[in-house]
Amino acid sequence: MRCKGILKSTSAIFVFFFLAAPLLAQKRGKEKEPELTATPQEIRKVVQKTQRQALPDLPPIPEMTPENTLNLDLSTGGRVVIQLRPDKAPKSVERIKILVREGFYNGLRFHRVIEGFMAQTGDPKGDGSGGSSLPNLPAEFNDMPHVRGEVSMARAQEKDSANSQFFIVYQPTFSLDGEYTPIGRVVSGMEYVDAVEKGEPPAHPSIIVRASIGSDKIHPPTTEEVKAAVEKQEAINLAEQQKQEEEVRRNAMRSLLAKSRAASANAEPPAASGQSH
Repeated sequence: MRCKGILKSTSAIFVFFFLAAPLLAQKRGKEKEPELTATPQEIRKVVQKTQRQALPDLPPIPEMTPENTLNLDLSTGGRVVIQLRPDKAPKSVERIKILVREGFYNGLRFHRVIEGFMAQTGDPKGDGSGGSSLPNLPAEFNDMPHVRGEVSMARAQEKDSANSQFFIVYQPTFSLDGEYTPIGRVVSGMEYVDAVEKGEPPAHPSIIVRASIGSDKIHPPTTEEVKAAVEKQEAINLAEQQKQEEEVRRNAMRSLLAKSRAASANAEPPAASGQSH
């Protein structure tokens, strides 16, 4: 009798788990999985650890320091934070720091912005032909790839012609590797770069309201300061547009005068009237 009772109990337990297990599993499946969150610092540590394990021959990315942090406060609404890499391009990074601390980049426009490629700035002339009064820099090509967020020095045809202009890459463009000098990478605020007005040149270019180095502890501009910078740029754009329109009118007038003179020169002289004696 006791054995029969044990068998009945065992059977009941088996039936319970057989019927209940799928229901419990279904209930657990419906429960919301906990969201995985991590700070940028935690993510960075994981990336560095993975890099050391997968590519032990490559030096790890150095820790980000305030002295090697470039902040770009853009008219598109926020601050772009860039980790500079003096270990890869010491002369170019030093040039950027010098110009930033002189206020060189404040108010400069993004004069060449190509969707899916890059956004270029750093030219006081605003047309891609200008630079600072400092001498051009030697090329410092390195092993940093031109991935999304990479910041690289712009140049002319000659490799040693970089000066003050730089560009931020939108999408990986490895054809630029070995042709331009990467100086750092965006670590936060890339969405403000994505929002930069597109065009070559843009009709209403976005600007760098303020550039600063992290160790200088300069706060982002206020709403009023951003508004004033944008209004100033719009006034400059209007003046340039009026200047271009005036130049077009002058060229049209010169062309008409030239054609009129050419027509007069080619006209046959009138025949002399006969006189009787």
